[in-house]
Amino acid sequence: MSDEKTPETAKETPVWRPSVAPVRAVVTADSRPRLPRHVVLRHDPARDRWLILVPERVLIPEPTAVVLLQEADGKRTVSEIAAHLAQTYAADPAVIEADAIEMFQDMSDRGFLTLVAEG
Repeated sequence: MSDEKTPETAKETPVWRPSVAPVRAVVTADSRPRLPRHVVLRHDPARDRWLILVPERVLIPEPTAVVLLQEADGKRTVSEIAAHLAQTYAADPAVIEADAIEMFQDMSDRGFLTLVAEG
């Protein structure tokens, strides 16, 4: 008798398929971004630079990112943040909003930013 499995006796190996597809949070002008609990924006006075502290990681953000993250309180929308920064820095709010959405989306995709639901 052979140990080879015939099609009639072979058991199919189940293929794992997620029951729910992962959902990607999409940042828009109406999104209310904020840092989650496990992410901290902190200034390092010894090196005079800002750091983003994430469990088992330290990120060094660019100055523009720091300004945006300081404004991301979960209360204001991206559009409101852009308008405030446009007034502060005498810049085009549409350009700031586009850059903010791009940066916030990247951080959200990496799990370093959450979007607060309205309500």
